Amino acid sequence: MVDQRSVVSCAFLLVVVGLLFEPTFEQPSQPPMPPVSPAERAALLELRSSLGLRGRDWPIKADPCFIWRGVECRNGRVVGINISGFRRTRLGSRNPQFSVNALANITLLQSFNASNFLLPGSIPDWFGQQLISLQVLDLSACSVIGAIPLSLGNSTNLTALYLSYNNLTGTIPASLSQLLGLSVLDLSRNRLTGSIPTSFGNLGNLSVLDISGNYLSGSISPGIGTLSNLQYLNLSNNMLSASIPPQLGDLGSLVDLDLSANLLAGSVPSDLRGLRNLQKMIVADNLLSGILPDNLFPTLTQLQVIVLRNNGFTGGLPNVLWSIPKLSLLDVSGNNFTGMLPNSSSNANATAAVFNISRNLFYGGLTPLLGRFSDIDISGNYFEGGVPGYVGTNASLGSNCLQNVKNQRTLKECSSFYANRGLAFDNFGQPESTQPRLAKPAGKSNKKVIILAAVLGGVGLIVLLVLFCVVLLLCLRKRGTTTQRGVDVGPATAGGGPPPPGAPINFSSVGDAFTYQQLLQATGEFSNANLIKNGHSGDLFRGVLENGIPVVIKRIDVCSIKKEAYLQELDFFSKVSHARFVPLLGHCLENENEKFLVYKYMPNGDLSNSLFKKTSTEDDSLQSLDWITRLKIALGAAEGLSYLHHECNPPYVHRDVQASSILLDDKFEVRLGSLSDVRSQEGDTHQSRITRLLRLPQSSEHGASGSPTAVCAYDVYCFGKVLLELVTGKLGISASSDTDVKELLDQILPYISIYDKELVTKIVDPSLIVDEDLLEEVWAMAVVARSCLNPKPSRRPLMRYILKALENPLKVVREESSGSARLRTASSRGSWNAAVFGSWRSSSEVVVIPGASTMKGEGASGLKHSGTSGSQGSGPTNGGGEHSSSRRRHSRDICPEPSGVHDVEKPDQD
Repeated sequence: MVDQRSVVSCAFLLVVVGLLFEPTFEQPSQPPMPPVSPAERAALLELRSSLGLRGRDWPIKADPCFIWRGVECRNGRVVGINISGFRRTRLGSRNPQFSVNALANITLLQSFNASNFLLPGSIPDWFGQQLISLQVLDLSACSVIGAIPLSLGNSTNLTALYLSYNNLTGTIPASLSQLLGLSVLDLSRNRLTGSIPTSFGNLGNLSVLDISGNYLSGSISPGIGTLSNLQYLNLSNNMLSASIPPQLGDLGSLVDLDLSANLLAGSVPSDLRGLRNLQKMIVADNLLSGILPDNLFPTLTQLQVIVLRNNGFTGGLPNVLWSIPKLSLLDVSGNNFTGMLPNSSSNANATAAVFNISRNLFYGGLTPLLGRFSDIDISGNYFEGGVPGYVGTNASLGSNCLQNVKNQRTLKECSSFYANRGLAFDNFGQPESTQPRLAKPAGKSNKKVIILAAVLGGVGLIVLLVLFCVVLLLCLRKRGTTTQRGVDVGPATAGGGPPPPGAPINFSSVGDAFTYQQLLQATGEFSNANLIKNGHSGDLFRGVLENGIPVVIKRIDVCSIKKEAYLQELDFFSKVSHARFVPLLGHCLENENEKFLVYKYMPNGDLSNSLFKKTSTEDDSLQSLDWITRLKIALGAAEGLSYLHHECNPPYVHRDVQASSILLDDKFEVRLGSLSDVRSQEGDTHQSRITRLLRLPQSSEHGASGSPTAVCAYDVYCFGKVLLELVTGKLGISASSDTDVKELLDQILPYISIYDKELVTKIVDPSLIVDEDLLEEVWAMAVVARSCLNPKPSRRPLMRYILKALENPLKVVREESSGSARLRTASSRGSWNAAVFGSWRSSSEVVVIPGASTMKGEGASGLKHSGTSGSQGSGPTNGGGEHSSSRRRHSRDICPEPSGVHDVEKPDQD
């Protein structure tokens, strides 16, 4: 008992001692941070006012050092300001400006980050004179204009300068080479001209140099090879010429090299073997040629990505390429490489590696080497023999000489290719005929042949003349009885109809088979609360399966909707698989009068209801999709349609391209829906061929019933309406009737001109004005949209060219308006650009809406576009975009159609 009391007493004494000495123990803690100085608080308040920042980010009564978002202080002095991605107040959004004069009073400022915050205007000259402590300046994607001030060279403490994704013009000032401590220099995606300053070789601490996506010309400065710390070098998408300087091989620390999309010529110097740490080598889309040096790749053991696409390389690929251990992407497509693949397997396991050697001159059999790669494209070569099992399913094998594979070259092409090289062709695995031809006696037999040929020729000529007269009379009679529209020659077939009754569909390949009870449970017995909409091919319901997966279920009433509709959709999914189509999870076909298709649920619905959405902010306004997302959606839809048109055989036509058929997942990735109307493309009928022969009017894209015919050009036209909807924000353009579309286009198209960027601002969605990063991209999409809306189907660009244009939007307007030499080169890049602008310039002088009840004639009101009256170049003369309206030239004189391009869509030809 005594011991317990003593223990309790000791514990009590320890607690008392701890309380007495608590201040002593707290003594080493840091003193509280002092508030911001009055002078800098006043400067911050002035900055808050001039930029129109919201009170929720910078509350006016709170201390900036403690509460204000993005403000960093040290000992009561502001050393960092980060307003990246901030939103302005409604009043501040009306007239945004580059108004940051208050920064001059924050003398110890080390970092200023305003990326993705609209600052229209030029960079002040005093930045380099008064912000002497500045170390990091980030003005990327701020809509900054004008030239880079020379005074920035005085900010000698700068270690990172980010000016990408703006509209900067002029040359790169050589004074930037005075920033000896600079580690990162990013001037990409601007409109800078001139050459790369040779004095950049003085920036010894530079680790990142990115000046891609500009108008830079001249040669690559050899002085860049002295930047021993450089790890990332990107000079792509410029107009750099001459050859690759061998001095780049001295960049021993370089990890990433991108010289693509320039005008570089000559061969790849073997000196690049000194890039021992290189992981990415991209020199695609240039004018390079010659044979790759054998000693180039043995030392480059860290390479993961090699892209030599679209050049003029010849010879074989060095064998050492196949032994690079970490290689994940090899793209040498679009060259003149030749030879056979090594007949040996690789030690590396098949990974996500991509192997693209398409459009070359490779030949011989396929070897186990291909087993290393999971995604293979060997199309457009001369490979022969069978296809081994290790090639896999993700392989493009078209346009070769392979056995038992679709879409191969002709026997004549393959035999000629192998014969020219002194090799024997396997004749697609078929035995060649060895029976000798019987000798024919000369003399009388020759006379009989001549007489017989003369008789048959005369009879054939008479038959052709009679047929010609009959067809001519029929066509003239139809022309006399038609109305002003008078272009329909009868109802058009739907093309690619339903599978024949006896043709089985492999239902196991189109998802799971659900029971009716499962679907009842998933949709709450198809309650109205779960009804999404009543579609033309069935009613759509949202539901949740037993495993918690959200789905969309289409209920098809066979009594009111043709049975063939759902069979066609199931047949389509059994044959076609692509990431851009809405996933079909399964089906339920057990009921006689009702059929059900189960799709993956798309969280963001479709484009028509996602372009504008209600927000939960205090003003309860509509929030629109930003431009980056809109461009992403356009690209995704173009990818899906391009796959249907150009990678399926026969080509498929969607036939229902509109905003409501473009579905969006949780990351706004496109999944094309409304696939019940997909058909294979129509072929040319005998009547249409005769019609074109006689140069008589042809049918429009709509049959007599008004339903769209299955031609790819119709998809292109509808896609053009979707693009206009993305640019203008006018909901419903893509779903409007012909009459409404005609009125809308008459209002919109006059403001889309390749020669005047400012015109397009009059039709751009007003909600994009505040948040827009690059007006040129919007302008480019509008130009592509108008090309798609060409009234002549045969003049619309192919979907693959539209996809290329959307992937390179700045090239669409920059190359065309500048008339650069790049557009006149014979590279593959010129083909898509020429196709788009061939469509642009070959538009008629008036706006004609296909399928409308009337068509405007020459001289009618509508959009008019005059060509240049001077030179024969592709762009405007005098450099100012002025073009005469007193004299018009034929579209082919301005920009001829690209040669060698055969359009699979043939509904209309001149």
